[in-house]
Amino acid sequence: MKICADRSLTICNEVLHAPIHICAFFDSRDDQYEVIIPYIKEGLDKKEKVINILEGAAHPEHLRRLSAAGINTSEEMSSKQLSVLATEDTYLLGGNFAAEKMLQLLDDALNEAYKQGFESVRACGEMIWALQNLPGTDELIEYEARLNLLTPKHCCSLVCMYDVNRFSGRVLADVLATHSHVIMSGRIHQNPYYVEPLNFLSTLQRRRQSSLKSGI
Repeated sequence: MKICADRSLTICNEVLHAPIHICAFFDSRDDQYEVIIPYIKEGLDKKEKVINILEGAAHPEHLRRLSAAGINTSEEMSSKQLSVLATEDTYLLGGNFAAEKMLQLLDDALNEAYKQGFESVRACGEMIWALQNLPGTDELIEYEARLNLLTPKHCCSLVCMYDVNRFSGRVLADVLATHSHVIMSGRIHQNPYYVEPLNFLSTLQRRRQSSLKSGI
């Protein structure tokens, strides 16, 4: 595990410590930004690298909300402290999703941030891309589980954002099982339903084998 010296973060008025992997369940844009704007601002104030990933079409609204909150987005992006990336260039690079590909991309981005002089990274990403039914999107839950093996190698905090109105109950249950902390109704909780990644990946493998045998 990478040693993170005093890498505290505040989210939903609770102080936590990196490395950490959080899922955030929202039912409106306003609720989402009420949580993530203070998280982003704190990271910028602490001179951490801040990475946001969302659909390209959502970038203008995202930047407008950050600017309205007092963040000089042009300056922060020019200095490379703030990166606003498109889903199409990350999760769905090449028109498909692959857990291994995205994990490598994220690992490279984290290492690049350290080379740039940032001692810690905080990131948040919208997961709505997984509903597009593009090749590989069924690897979403494997990706979430394997992130728990990646994050301890870095001084980072990751927030995966889910619209509860658009994902099925079964997917949200699996998402819950792959994050040690969860944000619901504007509050963050240590997750009692979290399953250690190797155990969860074994369960996922058995589930796939069972589906193949039954022809599902």
